[in-house]
Amino acid sequence: MIGRVTADDVAKKAGVSQSTVSRVLNNYPFIKESTREKVLSAISELGFTRDEIARSLVEKKTNAIGLILGDISNPFFAESAGVIIEQAQKLEYDVVICNTNHNDDNLEKSIHTLIGKRVDGILIASVKRDDTRVKHLHEKGFPIVLYNSSIDDPMANFVVIDNIKGAKMAVKYLLQLGHKKIAYIAGPFKYLTTYQRYIGYKEAILENGISLEQDFVYNGDFSYHKIFEFTKELLTQKNRPTAFLAVSDQMALAILDAAASLNLKIPEDVSVIGFDDIRLASNQFIGLTTVSQHMEKMASLALEKLIDLIDDRPNSSEPVQIVLEPELMIRKTTSNKT
Repeated sequence: MIGRVTADDVAKKAGVSQSTVSRVLNNYPFIKESTREKVLSAISELGFTRDEIARSLVEKKTNAIGLILGDISNPFFAESAGVIIEQAQKLEYDVVICNTNHNDDNLEKSIHTLIGKRVDGILIASVKRDDTRVKHLHEKGFPIVLYNSSIDDPMANFVVIDNIKGAKMAVKYLLQLGHKKIAYIAGPFKYLTTYQRYIGYKEAILENGISLEQDFVYNGDFSYHKIFEFTKELLTQKNRPTAFLAVSDQMALAILDAAASLNLKIPEDVSVIGFDDIRLASNQFIGLTTVSQHMEKMASLALEKLIDLIDDRPNSSEPVQIVLEPELMIRKTTSNKT
């Protein structure tokens, strides 16, 4: 069995010392160009690859970060992950992705796995608001930044949208269009994101003198099938909603699907607003009205702040807490109530 090519093998092949090979690998500036070329040529001929594990033990840094997603099949998580991976590669960081499917046990396993892999820091895109494991990491000083989600901890590091404002913005727009029966489709309220958007929805309804109908509120599992069935049931009732606010664009698509299965027209019969502004939302055949989270900016900022924490470059002793402004993207799935 052929053994691993070592730096010593490269040194012998190039006729230099092992320390010279190390300097070339670490881009040491004061190396003769002819020497550098000999070492690089030997590396190429021998197929040498650096032992990253050994290097990380010496430098106490792996140049790898963890990324924990709630559901990679949700385009928001997939698209934000793409932004993070692209930006991380430019900064010469590897990204180790874990997918929890919004399962608490999977989140715990993901954290243990990433810590075991000695990642330098972790980004988390979905976590319940009272999660003690994430809070514990914060307290230990481990670099961790939340995005699209947060926890009930005044010292948490996060980059989020103003969820309450975004939901109120959407509901007020529907009210302006003449809708008074507005349903709210979310996930479990144990997540700060879904709960805050419910608060915005509720406040906008009550502030306009409209009674809150709890039968119009879904806060069950993040399940396309369950949301589809719940929406169908609502739309077949005599006292049915004329508009829906969904906590994500993926949920909004389930609502559109359910309405279509009943031969209801969008937006003539039912108006729908999503939340996220995934790329599919602007597709000309869908034209989903939605609240933009400025996903690319959110993901980029989360990575940037995590790298700052890893490199111990915080601007102050205060936690990183960035709240972005939401933006209502008006498209084809909303219209005046007829």
